Amino acid sequence: MKKKFSLRARLALLLALAVLVVFGAAAKIVDWRADAEMQQRFDASLLARAQSLAALTQIENGRIAVDADNAAAAVFPGNPESSWYDLRCGGTVIARSAEAPPAVVADSEPAFADARSREGRSLRVVAFRFTPMHAGHSVVSPAPACALTYAQDSGPLDDLLDTLDIILLGCLLGACALVMLLTPWLVRRGLRPLSVLDRAMAGIGPDAPGGRLPASDTTELAPLVARFNEVLARMDEGLARERQFASGLAHEFRTRLAELRTLVDVERRYPSGRDAHGLLGEIGSIGAELEATVTALLQLTRIQSGLEQPHPEHVPLGPQLARVCERHHEAARARDVRIEAPEPHDPDLAIEADPALLEIVLDNLVGNAVAYVPAGGTVIVQAWQEGIEVRNAAPVLRPDDLAMFGQRFWRKEAQGAGHAGLGLALAGAAARALGMALSFELSEGVLRARVRWRAGD
Repeated sequence: MKKKFSLRARLALLLALAVLVVFGAAAKIVDWRADAEMQQRFDASLLARAQSLAALTQIENGRIAVDADNAAAAVFPGNPESSWYDLRCGGTVIARSAEAPPAVVADSEPAFADARSREGRSLRVVAFRFTPMHAGHSVVSPAPACALTYAQDSGPLDDLLDTLDIILLGCLLGACALVMLLTPWLVRRGLRPLSVLDRAMAGIGPDAPGGRLPASDTTELAPLVARFNEVLARMDEGLARERQFASGLAHEFRTRLAELRTLVDVERRYPSGRDAHGLLGEIGSIGAELEATVTALLQLTRIQSGLEQPHPEHVPLGPQLARVCERHHEAARARDVRIEAPEPHDPDLAIEADPALLEIVLDNLVGNAVAYVPAGGTVIVQAWQEGIEVRNAAPVLRPDDLAMFGQRFWRKEAQGAGHAGLGLALAGAAARALGMALSFELSEGVLRARVRWRAGD
């Protein structure tokens, strides 16, 4: 059995992991930028103090000396608790603190380095070369190059940076903990539309036809609800067709079987003396009618459900009409009905259509006309460029009856056996499947059934 999982739990876990990663990356970037900025400012301050010390170095009477009067204002010779220095000119130590700073190679550009004192303190060291200024305006000889190494205790800066790291880490952990607590609640609220659909689905089923899911205002669920409602609509249509099929079949079977049972009971109780051949022929006729009804119902259901898909071919209309008229020749002769099918103006008239579905349309229209035209009448089947027309006299029809055409099992004073009122319904369904238009017109007692296959005609 496939293991189940909770969508809410999965979303909560994924959101928590995403927040942890995003917040962690953001905290790392903030920490890196803060460290860099504070280190840059500390180095700028360190360099400014070192340069101020270098500015106090002067050449006076050929000797290099330090302006002691201004040294105190520049915090020189340095605070032995927080800063250290070493000043050399031409390889000679000019001034130095009690504890010399760590050695750093000096160049024309200031060089920064991290180091440690003998006591283990963290130091930040800057070293650079410079040329001292001459005292007064006289220049006796070229000034020798001097190198200054200046170090300052960076412990307070390190402590501040560590404090910032702790604050950022605490904020990150606090935010993650808060997100972990809030995410399940937020996910439940976010998935609330699914709970609404779940409750709506519970009331949908075969016993509640027409049930649909309520429209959702959620962008992601709206197309899903629309598709599901379309599926429900198709299912309802299928169930309606099945119920209609079963109802119609039961109705026709009940009528025909009652007729068959009555025939057998009457013949058994009150023998008519008819020969067995005639009796069995009548029974066989009823069976044939039942078979034709079942076949027509199945065919109609398949067409309406879309199981019968049209496969267009090049269909010559002349031979097609000839076959249909020949099929109904015996039924027409039995009622003294003539079938006239004038040759089309164009002998090569043909259309692109499914021959099987087209034959269903024509066969049912001609068969219906032969069965309902008064005895001795004429059925005319005529083809032209835009479609086909079947017309016959129909004195018993009224204009209001045309609205009932195409409804299953509707009949009005049928003149022949074997018609269950399915012919026009079957012809209409096949015409729709072919994309054709089937229409009826009653004028001066003449019924005209027209099948048109050209749009706008």
